[in-house]
Amino acid sequence: MTAAWAHPDDGNLSRQPDLPGPDRARHTDDLLGRLVTRRLRDDPRTRHEPITVTVQNRVVILNGYVGSAKARRVAGAHAWDIPITFDVCNALRLPDRHGPY
Repeated sequence: MTAAWAHPDDGNLSRQPDLPGPDRARHTDDLLGRLVTRRLRDDPRTRHEPITVTVQNRVVILNGYVGSAKARRVAGAHAWDIPITFDVCNALRLPDRHGPY
């Protein structure tokens, strides 16, 4: 008896619609951005932080100022926790405690 085994490139294992290259990448980036934003919004440690989420080629870029180092770490962990994430650029900053001078 021979069982059929799906080949990874035949589209049967894909979680995305069969879109052309740039459209598929944009779809993936949009999905990833929504997933990261939802996780940040649902977590009480990051819910009220002004975090901007940008995604380009499955690289999540987090920008803004957060109130604590813990919130910064948690936000980065949420971005990494999504399986389609390729990389995370955690550019979140903490306020300067010494002032501008």
